[in-house]
Amino acid sequence: MSQQQRISPLKNFFAGGFGGVCLVFAGHPLDTIKVRLQTQPKPRPGETALYRGTLDCFKKTLAKEGVLGLYKGMAAPIIGVTPMFAVCFFGFGLGKKLQQKTPDDVLTYPQLFAAGMLSGVFTTAIMAPGERIKCLLQIQAASGQVKYAGPVDCVKQLYRENGIRGIYKGTALTLMRDVPASGMYFMTYEWLKYTLTPEGKSPSELSVPSILFAGGMAGIFNWAVAIPPDVLKSRFQTAPEGKYPNGFRDVLRELIREEGIGSLYKGFNAVMLRAFPANAACFLGFEVAMKFLNWIAPNL
Repeated sequence: MSQQQRISPLKNFFAGGFGGVCLVFAGHPLDTIKVRLQTQPKPRPGETALYRGTLDCFKKTLAKEGVLGLYKGMAAPIIGVTPMFAVCFFGFGLGKKLQQKTPDDVLTYPQLFAAGMLSGVFTTAIMAPGERIKCLLQIQAASGQVKYAGPVDCVKQLYRENGIRGIYKGTALTLMRDVPASGMYFMTYEWLKYTLTPEGKSPSELSVPSILFAGGMAGIFNWAVAIPPDVLKSRFQTAPEGKYPNGFRDVLRELIREEGIGSLYKGFNAVMLRAFPANAACFLGFEVAMKFLNWIAPNL
């Protein structure tokens, strides 16, 4: 394993926030397509589906709403993602620090996985409401029925209808998605960074293409674990109140009964297409910000 710079959860926090902004800009268009594909209504007999696939959804959105249509609902993730990635990388930094007996301890891959899982717990507190609002706004743009004027109005209406529970609907599913997926995310990134580092060099000297590759692949491994709970979560969070009284168990039963086990991987192409560039941009942003922070405050 590699020798790392002293772990600073605080630096991780700021660098993670910057990485999050890079991720949203690179990945939001495909996120819009992912949600529209995952939640499109099932066609009646004799009807064709609204979108035939990723490319068709991309073309139709572009034709109907222009480039800005692909960036619909981006304000909520920018506001939510910056602190969320800051907290995510902070959680990972803290998870690593807590497992070190001395600052020079090099962690094993299972320890890195555990540190990543801790970051998933941290982020869910911010993630669950942000995801709920994002999904509702993306859906209404596709269905044409405007119920919410924007993110703030959406929060107000959800709170008025069901209190804080309405805003945090889908938290258990967000945890089921983010805890194992975050463990996979960080462990893969650290493993690839170590693997791609030439003999006698430090992982902190990795080239930009190597960082982009490691970050992109970490995103793909993360989503390979996260897609099934993500499909359930998108369904559950956008369903009318009371449709699934037993929570995700009902969603799972309905999905498998109506559309088979393959439906748990709905939106797979859109997710994987987005995962690589978005996470490559995120980790590059993180590493650049980290270098800058180490330069201006080496002892923090």
